[in-house]
Amino acid sequence: MDKNTLTGLLLMGVIIFGFMWLNRPSEEEMQARKQQIENQTEIQTASAVETLTFDSLSQSEKSQLINVVKMYGTANADGIITYNNGEVEAVLSGTTLTGRVTVTDTAINLVDVLEGKAVSAIASKAVCAVRSTVNNVGKYRDFAQYLSGEEKVLTLENDLLKLAISSKGAMITEAKLKNYTQYDAPEVPLISGDTDSYGFILNTNDARYNTSEFYFNPIMENDSTVLMAMSLSSGAKFGIRYTLPADSYMVKMEVVQQNMTRAIPSNITDMGFTWCQKLSRHEKGRMFEERNSGIYYKYSKDNVDNLSETSNDSERINDRLKWIAFKNQFFSSVIIPDTYFIDANLESTVIEKGKPGSDKYLKSFVANADLEYSSELSVPASFHFFFGPNKYPLLSSYDGRISPDEDLKLTRLIPLGWSFFRYINTWIVIPIFDFLGKYISNYGIIILILTIIIKIILFPFTYKSLISQAKMRLLAPDIKEINDKYPGQENAMTRSQKTMELYSRAGASPFSGCLPILLQMPILFAMFAFFPSCIELRGESFLWVKDLSAPDAIVSWTVQIPFITNYFGNHISLFCLLMTVTNIIYTRLTMQNQASSQAMPGMKMMYYLMPLMFLVFFNNYAAGLSYYYFVSLLITIIQTYVFRHFVSEEKLREAMARNAKKPKKKSGFMARLEEAQRQQQAALREQQKKANNSKGRR
Repeated sequence: MDKNTLTGLLLMGVIIFGFMWLNRPSEEEMQARKQQIENQTEIQTASAVETLTFDSLSQSEKSQLINVVKMYGTANADGIITYNNGEVEAVLSGTTLTGRVTVTDTAINLVDVLEGKAVSAIASKAVCAVRSTVNNVGKYRDFAQYLSGEEKVLTLENDLLKLAISSKGAMITEAKLKNYTQYDAPEVPLISGDTDSYGFILNTNDARYNTSEFYFNPIMENDSTVLMAMSLSSGAKFGIRYTLPADSYMVKMEVVQQNMTRAIPSNITDMGFTWCQKLSRHEKGRMFEERNSGIYYKYSKDNVDNLSETSNDSERINDRLKWIAFKNQFFSSVIIPDTYFIDANLESTVIEKGKPGSDKYLKSFVANADLEYSSELSVPASFHFFFGPNKYPLLSSYDGRISPDEDLKLTRLIPLGWSFFRYINTWIVIPIFDFLGKYISNYGIIILILTIIIKIILFPFTYKSLISQAKMRLLAPDIKEINDKYPGQENAMTRSQKTMELYSRAGASPFSGCLPILLQMPILFAMFAFFPSCIELRGESFLWVKDLSAPDAIVSWTVQIPFITNYFGNHISLFCLLMTVTNIIYTRLTMQNQASSQAMPGMKMMYYLMPLMFLVFFNNYAAGLSYYYFVSLLITIIQTYVFRHFVSEEKLREAMARNAKKPKKKSGFMARLEEAQRQQQAALREQQKKANNSKGRR
């Protein structure tokens, strides 16, 4: 582009811009234009309203509405029948139908709606309301009048539990534990109306009614009992009654009815129950709460089972169930029919961390079950709804009271380990723990006393182990002499025989030191299951620990380290650190007592690596558990040093010398061991002989 062309384009732009600026409309002209456009819009809108035609009802639908009024309306003394479902109020006098339709708080004459004379912005909504009424009655029949209404909430409350019961669905929409706190709330909510619901499914030969869809009439029978009722035009009555006794976590729920054969045929023999819940988070730490949450259920006259607590799971159960529980780490909601569920379909879905809602919820639970039903019975089904803590004495106390003919096994909601470890917890640990809890309020002191009691019980075995370790330490020079005298792999059997003979003469055993450890292992495993499940420790402080049921973090960080964060967490727990230090000290003492430790220098690293592995593994566990292990190891270390101070090695040598002079009778085990060694030596000699012959032929 040359210079003249560019100059020409610039001049043209200046001329066009100047022309537009000189001919721009004034402010008055712009306002007049805006008003003109608005007036034209209003004229067009008014014209559209005048010519607007609305959807109208067919003659068949008008006849159906009259039949609805006749069948489900209420007649007065003059024979005038009125049907009112909140939206449509229809009055039938002879053959004349009058009334009104109320939509968006505006009433429209029913006759105008039926004849298509209603002309307004909500006329079409009125037609839809009438049509919906006719269709709902066709589907829900006598129950259709309860599809709409005003939700009312009644409250039942005792010293432990607060319930909110809604007339919409006749369900508990809120259940809060008053004596427990949540990490971000002063009470623990077990049911929330925003995310949880349940209902009963009533069936006929050609229809299906879900009570969660209906608006019941609330009746406060007394301070502890609420009845949600429906009175049908056929004379049938249906309701759900709730009773909350004083000082109880159990809510009595009864399905009550009268003349229900007029609505539900007598040949219907089952009723459905559906229950959905988004399990709320109650603890600040998510990992253990999620790991210990799930759907549990008990087979009638049989054991308790559960869906997977770590992944999505579902189960179709065709056997009778005594109860179904939506279980959290420390709290549970359990429905217990007085009879049983015929079958059930259960589903558990994990709300993964980082997904929407994961900051408030852990899992999504769904339970669909069936139970026996008869429309002829006044109380066809009754239940106990438990909303409370997973506390062993509490759950155990309900067995005889709630179900006299069957052990409910509600204590299985508390994970106390496999059978043998569970017996240790239920027969020893929990009774001692509860007994001490009656007199001591500080649970840190209770754990200390419990640890001392366990150590006293195990002391005879610990003493025998320490004696054996001392003997092994005194025999270390003799064992070294045997190892030096019979070196090499070819002398392994001879070396082993001589070593065993030395042990036998001295009255020592390399395995005796393992006995106390073996005896303590079941207790350690039992405690491993007990402390994370012990609700008594929840929120209890001790020294620097604010909550003995949670990690006692002294240093924390926000950076998420893959793999490490999942196991170690994003903090350092002080009691876990102290446990690790004492474990290393105890390992060193044990290594010093092992006579053969110098023969296996490669094992030293493994011995010291184990405490560090425990640090990683236990850092995320309850502070009460690390505290127990720390105290237990500390007492063991003290016992070891006290033993070394008071037990004379000289007297121990004299006792070993006297024992060596006594005639020894070989035990059956030793005889079999020596025979096995002899056969192995013979096999080695035969192999060596064949190898030498092979070399000679070459």
